[in-house]
Amino acid sequence: MNDEVTHQRIKTNGIWMHIAEQGTGPLVLLLHGFPEIWYSWRHQIGFLAKHGYHVVAPDMRGYGDTDAPLNPTSYSILHLVGDLVGLLDHFGGQQAFVVGHDYGAIAAWHLSLLKPERVKAVVALSAPYFERSSSTRNSDSMRQLFGEWCYIHQFQEPGRAEKSFARYDYLTVMKKFLLYNKTDYLVAPRGMEIIDYLETPAVLPPWISEEDLQVYAQKFEESGFTGALNYFRTIEMYWDLMGPWQGSKINVPAKFIVGDKDIGIEVLGTMEYVKGSVFKSLVPNLEVVILDGHHCIQQEKAQEVSDEILSFLRKFSTE
Repeated sequence: MNDEVTHQRIKTNGIWMHIAEQGTGPLVLLLHGFPEIWYSWRHQIGFLAKHGYHVVAPDMRGYGDTDAPLNPTSYSILHLVGDLVGLLDHFGGQQAFVVGHDYGAIAAWHLSLLKPERVKAVVALSAPYFERSSSTRNSDSMRQLFGEWCYIHQFQEPGRAEKSFARYDYLTVMKKFLLYNKTDYLVAPRGMEIIDYLETPAVLPPWISEEDLQVYAQKFEESGFTGALNYFRTIEMYWDLMGPWQGSKINVPAKFIVGDKDIGIEVLGTMEYVKGSVFKSLVPNLEVVILDGHHCIQQEKAQEVSDEILSFLRKFSTE
C-alpha cells in the first residue's frame, strides 16, 4: 500500500483536474461539496487506503487546483458527471465506489442515475436525492420556499456574492460557511447579504482546527470563489437538461448518511423525507444512517463515517 497521499493533475472532459490519491485495490472516488476541496476527506483517505482501496479525492471542477471555466454554464450536472466519467476512464476501471458530500453527493447521485454501469455502489452524505419536479423549475421552488434572500438566489447574479465575500478575509469566509449555525438555513433578512448574516464562531468546534481552515482559505485565495459559486448558477439549467430522466430511479446499491442536527435536513420536512417511503421509492436499494452531528459530518464524526463507508463498501468488494 502507498502510505502517503500523492497528487497529480489529469485531463478529463476538457479540463485539468487535480486529484489526491492513496492506496491500491478497488477504486473509490470521494467527492467534496461547497465550499471545500479534496482536503475535506483527509480522515477517510488514509483509512480506506489502509483497508485495501485505491482512494481518489479530486478537487471538483472550479475548486482548488482543478481548472475553473469562467462561464457558469460550464458547471451543469452533465459537466460534473462527464468529469467523473473521464476520471474513471483515466484509471481504466469500468466501475468504482462513489462517495459524495453536499454538492459532491448531488454529483454522486447523478453519476449513479446517468451512468449506473460505472458505479458499483454509492454513499451520499448530507444531501439526499430529490426527483426533478415535473412542473416546477428548481429556482422557482427555492423562491417559493425561501424568498429572494435565500443564499442560492443571492449567488445567481455573477459578481454579487464575490463582491460581498471580498469584504472579509478568506479565513473568515471559510469559518462562516463551514461552521454556520443559523437555524433558518442560510436565508438572510431582507436587504442583507448572506455573508454578513452568517456569524463567525468565537470558538472552533473540536473537529476542525485553525490550521485545517487555513488549508481551505489558502486554496480559495488562489482560485477565488467564482468556480464554487457557478455551481449554483446552473440551477435554471437543471430542469431543462434532466427532462429525459424524469421518473427514473437510482438502482445501484446506496447508503445515505446524515447528521441529525444538519440544518439543511431540519428544514421543510427533509428529515421526514429521508426517513419516509418516497426517498426509498426513488432509490430502491437504499440504507439510511442518521448520526449525532451536523452538516460536515465526515469531518465532525470522522471515525463513525469512515466505519459506515467501509462496512458498506465491503459488502460489494468481493463480487
